[in-house]
Amino acid sequence: MKIDPDLPLDIAALFGCAVLTGAGAALYSAAVTPGDTVAVFGLGGVGLSAVLAAKAAGAATVYAIDLVPDKRVLAEKLGAHPIEGGPDATEALRDLTSGGAEKVIDTTGVAPVLEQAYAATRAGGTTVTVGLPAPGTPLSLPALSLVAEEKTLRGSYLGSCVPRRDVPRFIAMYRNGTLPVDALLSGRLPLDDINAGFDDLHTAKAVRQVITF
Repeated sequence: MKIDPDLPLDIAALFGCAVLTGAGAALYSAAVTPGDTVAVFGLGGVGLSAVLAAKAAGAATVYAIDLVPDKRVLAEKLGAHPIEGGPDATEALRDLTSGGAEKVIDTTGVAPVLEQAYAATRAGGTTVTVGLPAPGTPLSLPALSLVAEEKTLRGSYLGSCVPRRDVPRFIAMYRNGTLPVDALLSGRLPLDDINAGFDDLHTAKAVRQVITF
């Protein structure tokens, strides 16, 4: 789609799947509003984009959950409160929020983590999942909670975004400083180093990388 010619292409390249999915999940699917308490499970490019967008939407507090320490450090630099991922993450989040967050976004595509995210959602809150688990993966949730706690569980494909509408919107937010996606750029690589770039993704050393050629 058409972008302003003065936008550097290495920055424009960031506004692809991860930013659309993560920012859209926060702004559209979860509909974060000023004062909300938000939690994001999984701090890859999608999750950190959701953190940025939740902050831009005026969330009072954003909690960022991941197993990888470096990603939690980056999330904290972006204004989130980090929580170590793992089996104790849900209880830690519920303790910090006196019962759970109002909007919880799962970006991992791992069914047990989605179950954690749902359990970490307060009564009346919304859980949004954008991850893609393997086909046929079952999900186990306490069915009564959907009624008794009035929780909402919804899926979000590409952040419920319309690219022609939302890429220009998110670029404008980047330009005015409210969506600093360049903070997610781990580095620039020549095309010959593409395999090293994939290795860094696999070992969680990188969030977003731009290949220049």
